[in-house]
Amino acid sequence: MKNLPVVTLAGLLLVATVSAVQYKLEFYEAPVTATLNSTSRVLTVANDGKVVQTITLGRDLGTSQDMEEIANGFKLKSIDGEEFEITKDVDESGFSLFTVARKSRHRSRKVVDCVKISGANWYGGPQQKYQYWPIQKLRFNEYSYLSKEADNCAVGDRYWLNSLGSFVFVDRTAPLFVDQNYGEPGYLCLEAKKTLPYDVYDATYSFEYKVGVANHAKAAHLKAVGHILGKPTGYPAEEMVKYPIWSTWARYKRDIDHDLVLKFADEIISHGWVDTQFELDDNWETCYGSLTFNTTQFPDIQATIAAIKAKGFPRVTIWIHPFINKGCEPIYSEAKRMGYLVADHTGNTDTQWWNSQQGQAAYVDFTKPEVAQWFKDRLANVLAVSGIDSFKFDAGEASWSPPDALLSGDRKDNPNNIVYDYLRTVASTGGNLVEVRTAHNTQDLPVFVRMIDKDSEWDWNNGLPTLITTLLQMNMVGYPLVLPDMVGGNGYNGAPSKEMFIRWLQANVFMPSIQFSYVPWDYDTETVTIAKAMTTLHEKYTPQIMARFKLAVSDGLPVNPPLWWISPDDTNAQKVFDQFLLGDDIIAAPVIRENARSRDIYLPAGTWIDGNSNAEHTGPKWIRNYSVPLSMLPYFVRKDA
Repeated sequence: MKNLPVVTLAGLLLVATVSAVQYKLEFYEAPVTATLNSTSRVLTVANDGKVVQTITLGRDLGTSQDMEEIANGFKLKSIDGEEFEITKDVDESGFSLFTVARKSRHRSRKVVDCVKISGANWYGGPQQKYQYWPIQKLRFNEYSYLSKEADNCAVGDRYWLNSLGSFVFVDRTAPLFVDQNYGEPGYLCLEAKKTLPYDVYDATYSFEYKVGVANHAKAAHLKAVGHILGKPTGYPAEEMVKYPIWSTWARYKRDIDHDLVLKFADEIISHGWVDTQFELDDNWETCYGSLTFNTTQFPDIQATIAAIKAKGFPRVTIWIHPFINKGCEPIYSEAKRMGYLVADHTGNTDTQWWNSQQGQAAYVDFTKPEVAQWFKDRLANVLAVSGIDSFKFDAGEASWSPPDALLSGDRKDNPNNIVYDYLRTVASTGGNLVEVRTAHNTQDLPVFVRMIDKDSEWDWNNGLPTLITTLLQMNMVGYPLVLPDMVGGNGYNGAPSKEMFIRWLQANVFMPSIQFSYVPWDYDTETVTIAKAMTTLHEKYTPQIMARFKLAVSDGLPVNPPLWWISPDDTNAQKVFDQFLLGDDIIAAPVIRENARSRDIYLPAGTWIDGNSNAEHTGPKWIRNYSVPLSMLPYFVRKDA
């Protein structure tokens, strides 16, 4: 074989041979360069000579029959019509964005590209029960990358950011599975294949991802927000931030009625909390999906809500889900007859959720515009007949659909389409008090995204440590309007201890909002005193939270970023998992270990004032064995902020 001439393509150097084409690609325009050759199949991306991404591409790139120049890159085309493209775009600031794409991939063939994650700290990825931070500790084995109930994967945008200033974003339409630290330790393998839970009927599919490169992780993330993820178009009501939310769920579960909720309201008021929000949770319907009040439990719902408001709760919200159970008549039969339920390709609508048995429920099909409007009309009726102000929307993950779901719309082959359309249906139904618990490509919605239920535990299995790391994960995939789960967790294996309740509440203080269900007066007067002090502290810093909400809307900034956000190259800050920021000027360092009365605290560069002692500290530095009695929340405020 003889070599073809060297071809220069807008910053691309290409060397090829005539048949069974071997190639070497080099994007050599400084400072961000990239090299790919057919021998190693390794794509190496560097910034100013420092490698920031190493991706081993699938074996499908070994040979090709045709190669051509395209805008800002090149294309390889195999004899059976499958295509591979790589391009580079640079914006006016010098930010570089590479696009790697397979097109016309036959459904019988999968693609596996493996991103090296060792040698850097990584952030983003899916919400998980074991929400380790940084996320390179996580393990996945052929994990379908969808919003799903399993593992608390309610928020799973396909975005990973590393501490070297580079990110990977996989196109939302790709049939994506991930392996991490499984077959290839130290690698995140992106696997595309046409198998369930994705659409399996199209003859071909595409697989595309982007690699972004900036000078550091903060700059890269802001570019991802600007170019890909998006930012919120508004934010929740200040009252929902400033004052606590009181939910019936964790304390009472499904055992609620008129008398009980009024008793609960009386307790809250008598202990000194006023102007707060009351939330009526599960088990108010005649049957699941009716959206009609059970008159046995609530004989006159208007009178119930009016009484709650008269006691000093100006805002009352109610729990809503997207299901209709079998036997919930006549609404189930009507919805099925009209085609308003998600069906699989055989027409079967059966599914299951936590309030039904297997095959005894159906998921409302929000991908059909007429169904979305029907559901919104029914929600409007709930508000009209009750005097309730807004909604807490639960569930909505793609996994609640029947397997092999047949959806509608432009993205009908994407199971996450149901999540996208559910959230866009409900986001506008309850003013600026709406909360949801799942997300997919919905960073623009001006609503609280609630953390999925936390367990009343001290460990990493969905316990207190993950309250902080889930906050960070959600912020770093583009969802800054985070509603933390209830103080103390949900108590599925028993109510939280006094110590857990207090430490959990302290961890909540510098997050956007505080939700109670378990109550401080169930413990003792000390707990009530501490709880009042913590909610007062949260109220004091509400202006800073609201200011950050506004910056999230205008500039795409996270509200509660990780500690490294204000010092991106600080390797100590990059690894901190038990502290977080409010904006750029407040560091929260709550205690999350049982029986701990001291902790180590890391302060990045800057001058910091201890919020408890007023002592001044100059970072970067560790404060070792900082004393933290049960009543104390350690926090630091940037001097002159």
